[in-house]
Amino acid sequence: MSTITINSKSHTEMIDITYEIEKLIPENFGSGICHLFCMHTTAGLTINENADPDVVNDMIRFIGELIPWNDKQYRHMEGNTAAHLKSTFFGPTLTVHIESGKLVLGTWQSVYFCEFDGPRNNRKISVRFLCA
Repeated sequence: MSTITINSKSHTEMIDITYEIEKLIPENFGSGICHLFCMHTTAGLTINENADPDVVNDMIRFIGELIPWNDKQYRHMEGNTAAHLKSTFFGPTLTVHIESGKLVLGTWQSVYFCEFDGPRNNRKISVRFLCA
């Protein structure tokens, strides 16, 4: 098992971690899967378009409207209920196929770490490769 460490710079941010994952694929791996697990309750993972930055901006805007930061009904004393809800909405895990030692992603796809309670240092993503 490997770990990717991320330092976010914004309160809400989607960080492309595809390259960091690819660097971890063992030499001569062949085929199998890459399982990713976000070890935080206020962050998540997703796969989406990497070509047009407006896609990420639209997603951040939409999730912010869907789950607003300040809602008088939230009861969590720490004040970051929205981040917990967004994390659950996106989810903590992803599985990506690997073929010939490369992630199997569509032409415009990347893997994103989704920060919902930043900026934060030392965010951890657990990465495990399983052979087919």
